Amino acid sequence: MTTATVRLPRKIQEVFTPPRGSVQYRALYGGRGSGKSFGAAKMAAVWGMVDPLRILCTRELQVSIKESFHAELKAAIASEPWLEAHYSVGVDYIKGRNGTEFIFRGLRHNTASIKSLAGIDLTIVEEAEDVPEESWLALEATVFRRELSELWAIWNPRLDGSPVDKRLRKEPPTNAIIRKVNYNDNPFFPAGLEALRRREQTRLDPATYAHIWDGEYLTNSDAQVLHGKVHIEDFTPGPDWDGPYFGGDFGFSQDPTAAVEVWINGDDLYVHREAGKVGLELDDTATFVTAAIPDFAAGVSRWDSSRPESISHLTRHGLPKAIAVDKWPGSVEDGISYLRSFKRIVIHTRCVETQSEARLYSYKVDRLTGDITAKIVDAHNHYFDATRYAVGPMIKQVQQPSSKTKALKGLY
Repeated sequence: MTTATVRLPRKIQEVFTPPRGSVQYRALYGGRGSGKSFGAAKMAAVWGMVDPLRILCTRELQVSIKESFHAELKAAIASEPWLEAHYSVGVDYIKGRNGTEFIFRGLRHNTASIKSLAGIDLTIVEEAEDVPEESWLALEATVFRRELSELWAIWNPRLDGSPVDKRLRKEPPTNAIIRKVNYNDNPFFPAGLEALRRREQTRLDPATYAHIWDGEYLTNSDAQVLHGKVHIEDFTPGPDWDGPYFGGDFGFSQDPTAAVEVWINGDDLYVHREAGKVGLELDDTATFVTAAIPDFAAGVSRWDSSRPESISHLTRHGLPKAIAVDKWPGSVEDGISYLRSFKRIVIHTRCVETQSEARLYSYKVDRLTGDITAKIVDAHNHYFDATRYAVGPMIKQVQQPSSKTKALKGLY
């Protein structure tokens, strides 16, 4: 018996390891460079080599064959000599020696022709984010008529609550294998794409970068608390910079304990290092934080004043200069105003959690009108709370007169 080895990223292997027909749905979502489309194309070609299959490759809009899954399949087949030997690849068709046939259709304006297709064994929905609910309803009613029929979906998430998001992430079927895969899950990630990713990490705003490369929802930029301020760069603090300033925010059951090292240079604020973990025990905090931020114990660190007993514990267990930050009515808003007063907030490329919060830290959006309100969503704010605490004395120096009242404990 002749055997062949198919090399795929581990997460993609997990999706396609169970035999054909053992599940109804297989789904891969995530950002650029993950190999999800190539992996699905290769496995479809392998399955079509083993068994004679009718495979429908579809997407919402397909004006020409160039806009279809054809190119991905052609590349996957060309990557293995034994696949090339099995398939005849034409300009607008792909057929196997055993009768396997790939069919390419767009969903928009072609619902009737897809409903007329008979005997579909496998359906691959590319760019599934763009497929509306009515197309899903028509497609699923058509392609699950054979005993072992499956539907594979591939997409880069954009909208929280899109039809594919609700169908395969929010309310996934029980008979489905669904994985998020990104470039850092792909051991075959090309060097050229890595160079592009690093350029875009510093050039794009965090929300756009996270959508393209990390497979995150594309958030409403105007609702972001720090919209237009955040930049991602590699940097080394200069000898004439002010700092370092250290801050920490205590975690709870589902929230991380977060700590940061912050510098100021002219009109720019820099987040140089971060440390954070969900479920971090107080006894382990000093060791964990100083492992990631080496100078943390040597400097004054400001922590959430609502936890005086925790701060006292830290001063006796590895962080002798930990103190409570001053708070006052409106201190959160004053702190955000102070952060926004900087020309740039520069986050080091290694501080991935702070980058994520910069994208997600948002004002509430009215559910009915879509208007952005002045209320801040109390989520995705732990590293930036730590940043506010780190520069707390400077915030007090510039706070508005209306906020100059006695510091209160337990406020945020």
